[in-house]
Amino acid sequence: MNLDLTTDPALRSWVPVPGESDFPIQNLPLGIFRRPGDEPRLGVAIGESLIDLRALAEGGLLEGIAPRARDVFCAPTLNEFLAAGRLVWRATRERLSGWLREGDRTLHDAGLARAVVERRDATMLLPIAVADYVDFYSSLEHATNLGRILRPTGEPLLPNWRYIPIGYHGRAATVVVDDTPVRRPRGQLKPGDAPPEFEPSRALDFELELAFVTGDGPAPPSGIPVACARDYIFGVALLNDWSARDIQAWEYQPLGPFLGKSFATSLSPWIVSLDALEPFRVAGPLQEPPALPHLATDGPEAFDIALEVTLSSQAMRAANVAAQTICRTNFRSMYWNMSQQLAHVSSNGARVRAGDLYGSGTISGDDPGSYGSMIELTWRGARPLALADGTTRAFLNDGDEVVMRGWCAAPGCARIGLGEVRGRIEPSR
Repeated sequence: MNLDLTTDPALRSWVPVPGESDFPIQNLPLGIFRRPGDEPRLGVAIGESLIDLRALAEGGLLEGIAPRARDVFCAPTLNEFLAAGRLVWRATRERLSGWLREGDRTLHDAGLARAVVERRDATMLLPIAVADYVDFYSSLEHATNLGRILRPTGEPLLPNWRYIPIGYHGRAATVVVDDTPVRRPRGQLKPGDAPPEFEPSRALDFELELAFVTGDGPAPPSGIPVACARDYIFGVALLNDWSARDIQAWEYQPLGPFLGKSFATSLSPWIVSLDALEPFRVAGPLQEPPALPHLATDGPEAFDIALEVTLSSQAMRAANVAAQTICRTNFRSMYWNMSQQLAHVSSNGARVRAGDLYGSGTISGDDPGSYGSMIELTWRGARPLALADGTTRAFLNDGDEVVMRGWCAAPGCARIGLGEVRGRIEPSR
């Protein structure tokens, strides 16, 4: 366990923080919010409130933290802040932690107590202008399950899987913020031996993922070393990489995911810094064979983050029936970690930019209740999922709502939450 002053579990804030809150003073995640009639603003969540960083910048309190501090903290997205680099990320966190501690009167004395905004009065926006989007395939359990489902008579894992973090380049323009409705996509479907047809997807799925976002920086010609990846990675957020399995099955031969993935990816509004997660850094799974030298890690690079997915149908919500938990798993089981993923992406000299978004790939554990997608939970429809309204699911129906949540909890540590990412399926046009 690694603790510094900002993660000290004894810290308390003068801003009220309910018990079991996702956002104690030890967290301080960043996002973008807007109040009615106002412009987008940078905010920091604490308890049921958020701190308006633009108001602090305009009041002069953030001068000296970053060059052009007002440009950084008055921007409409987090990209300028991400581009400022790790020293600025760290200085911002330390200064906010100090001002929000119990007994500190800096904001009150500066006349900036008005910078504390009730979260219920704000609308959360997409926190970053997504520069590039990469989605990985880094859960051994998920990859093995998919291999067994799609290639039941062959080897579950393809020969390259244990040597490189497999990934593909996604479509940044269709990344949307939490609670944005998801329209069922149309695409080419290939039913058996019949010719393909252009129809709404009949196999719409979710994928439970965690994303990380990067700052700006010149990648060395040989790529970002694993040991330096934390200098580029600001933090993480929950991600739902929606998938149309039937569209994907027909189109992905031989080049991989395309329209079956690119119609929507939902991102939670809060980016939780690696600094806040530091007390929960743990060793990941043993990698066999050992990673090649440019991907080898020295020390723990995984994080102990509990995750869950709930599903509710339109009928369940109408009858006030609670959403049903269909998956519980943990991010610590991921075979390839964030540092290895970033090292791999940059290993050919590719540039890393502020606002780049990297999905972990579906996070699944080793038992059926920990599978992070419908295709696994129902084994491609062979084992339908029973819901509390008496219906069953092979894949998602119109009106279904999927909610993903994540948090870190351990003895001697403050609970750190990631919030949630929510999405409801709307019929195809």
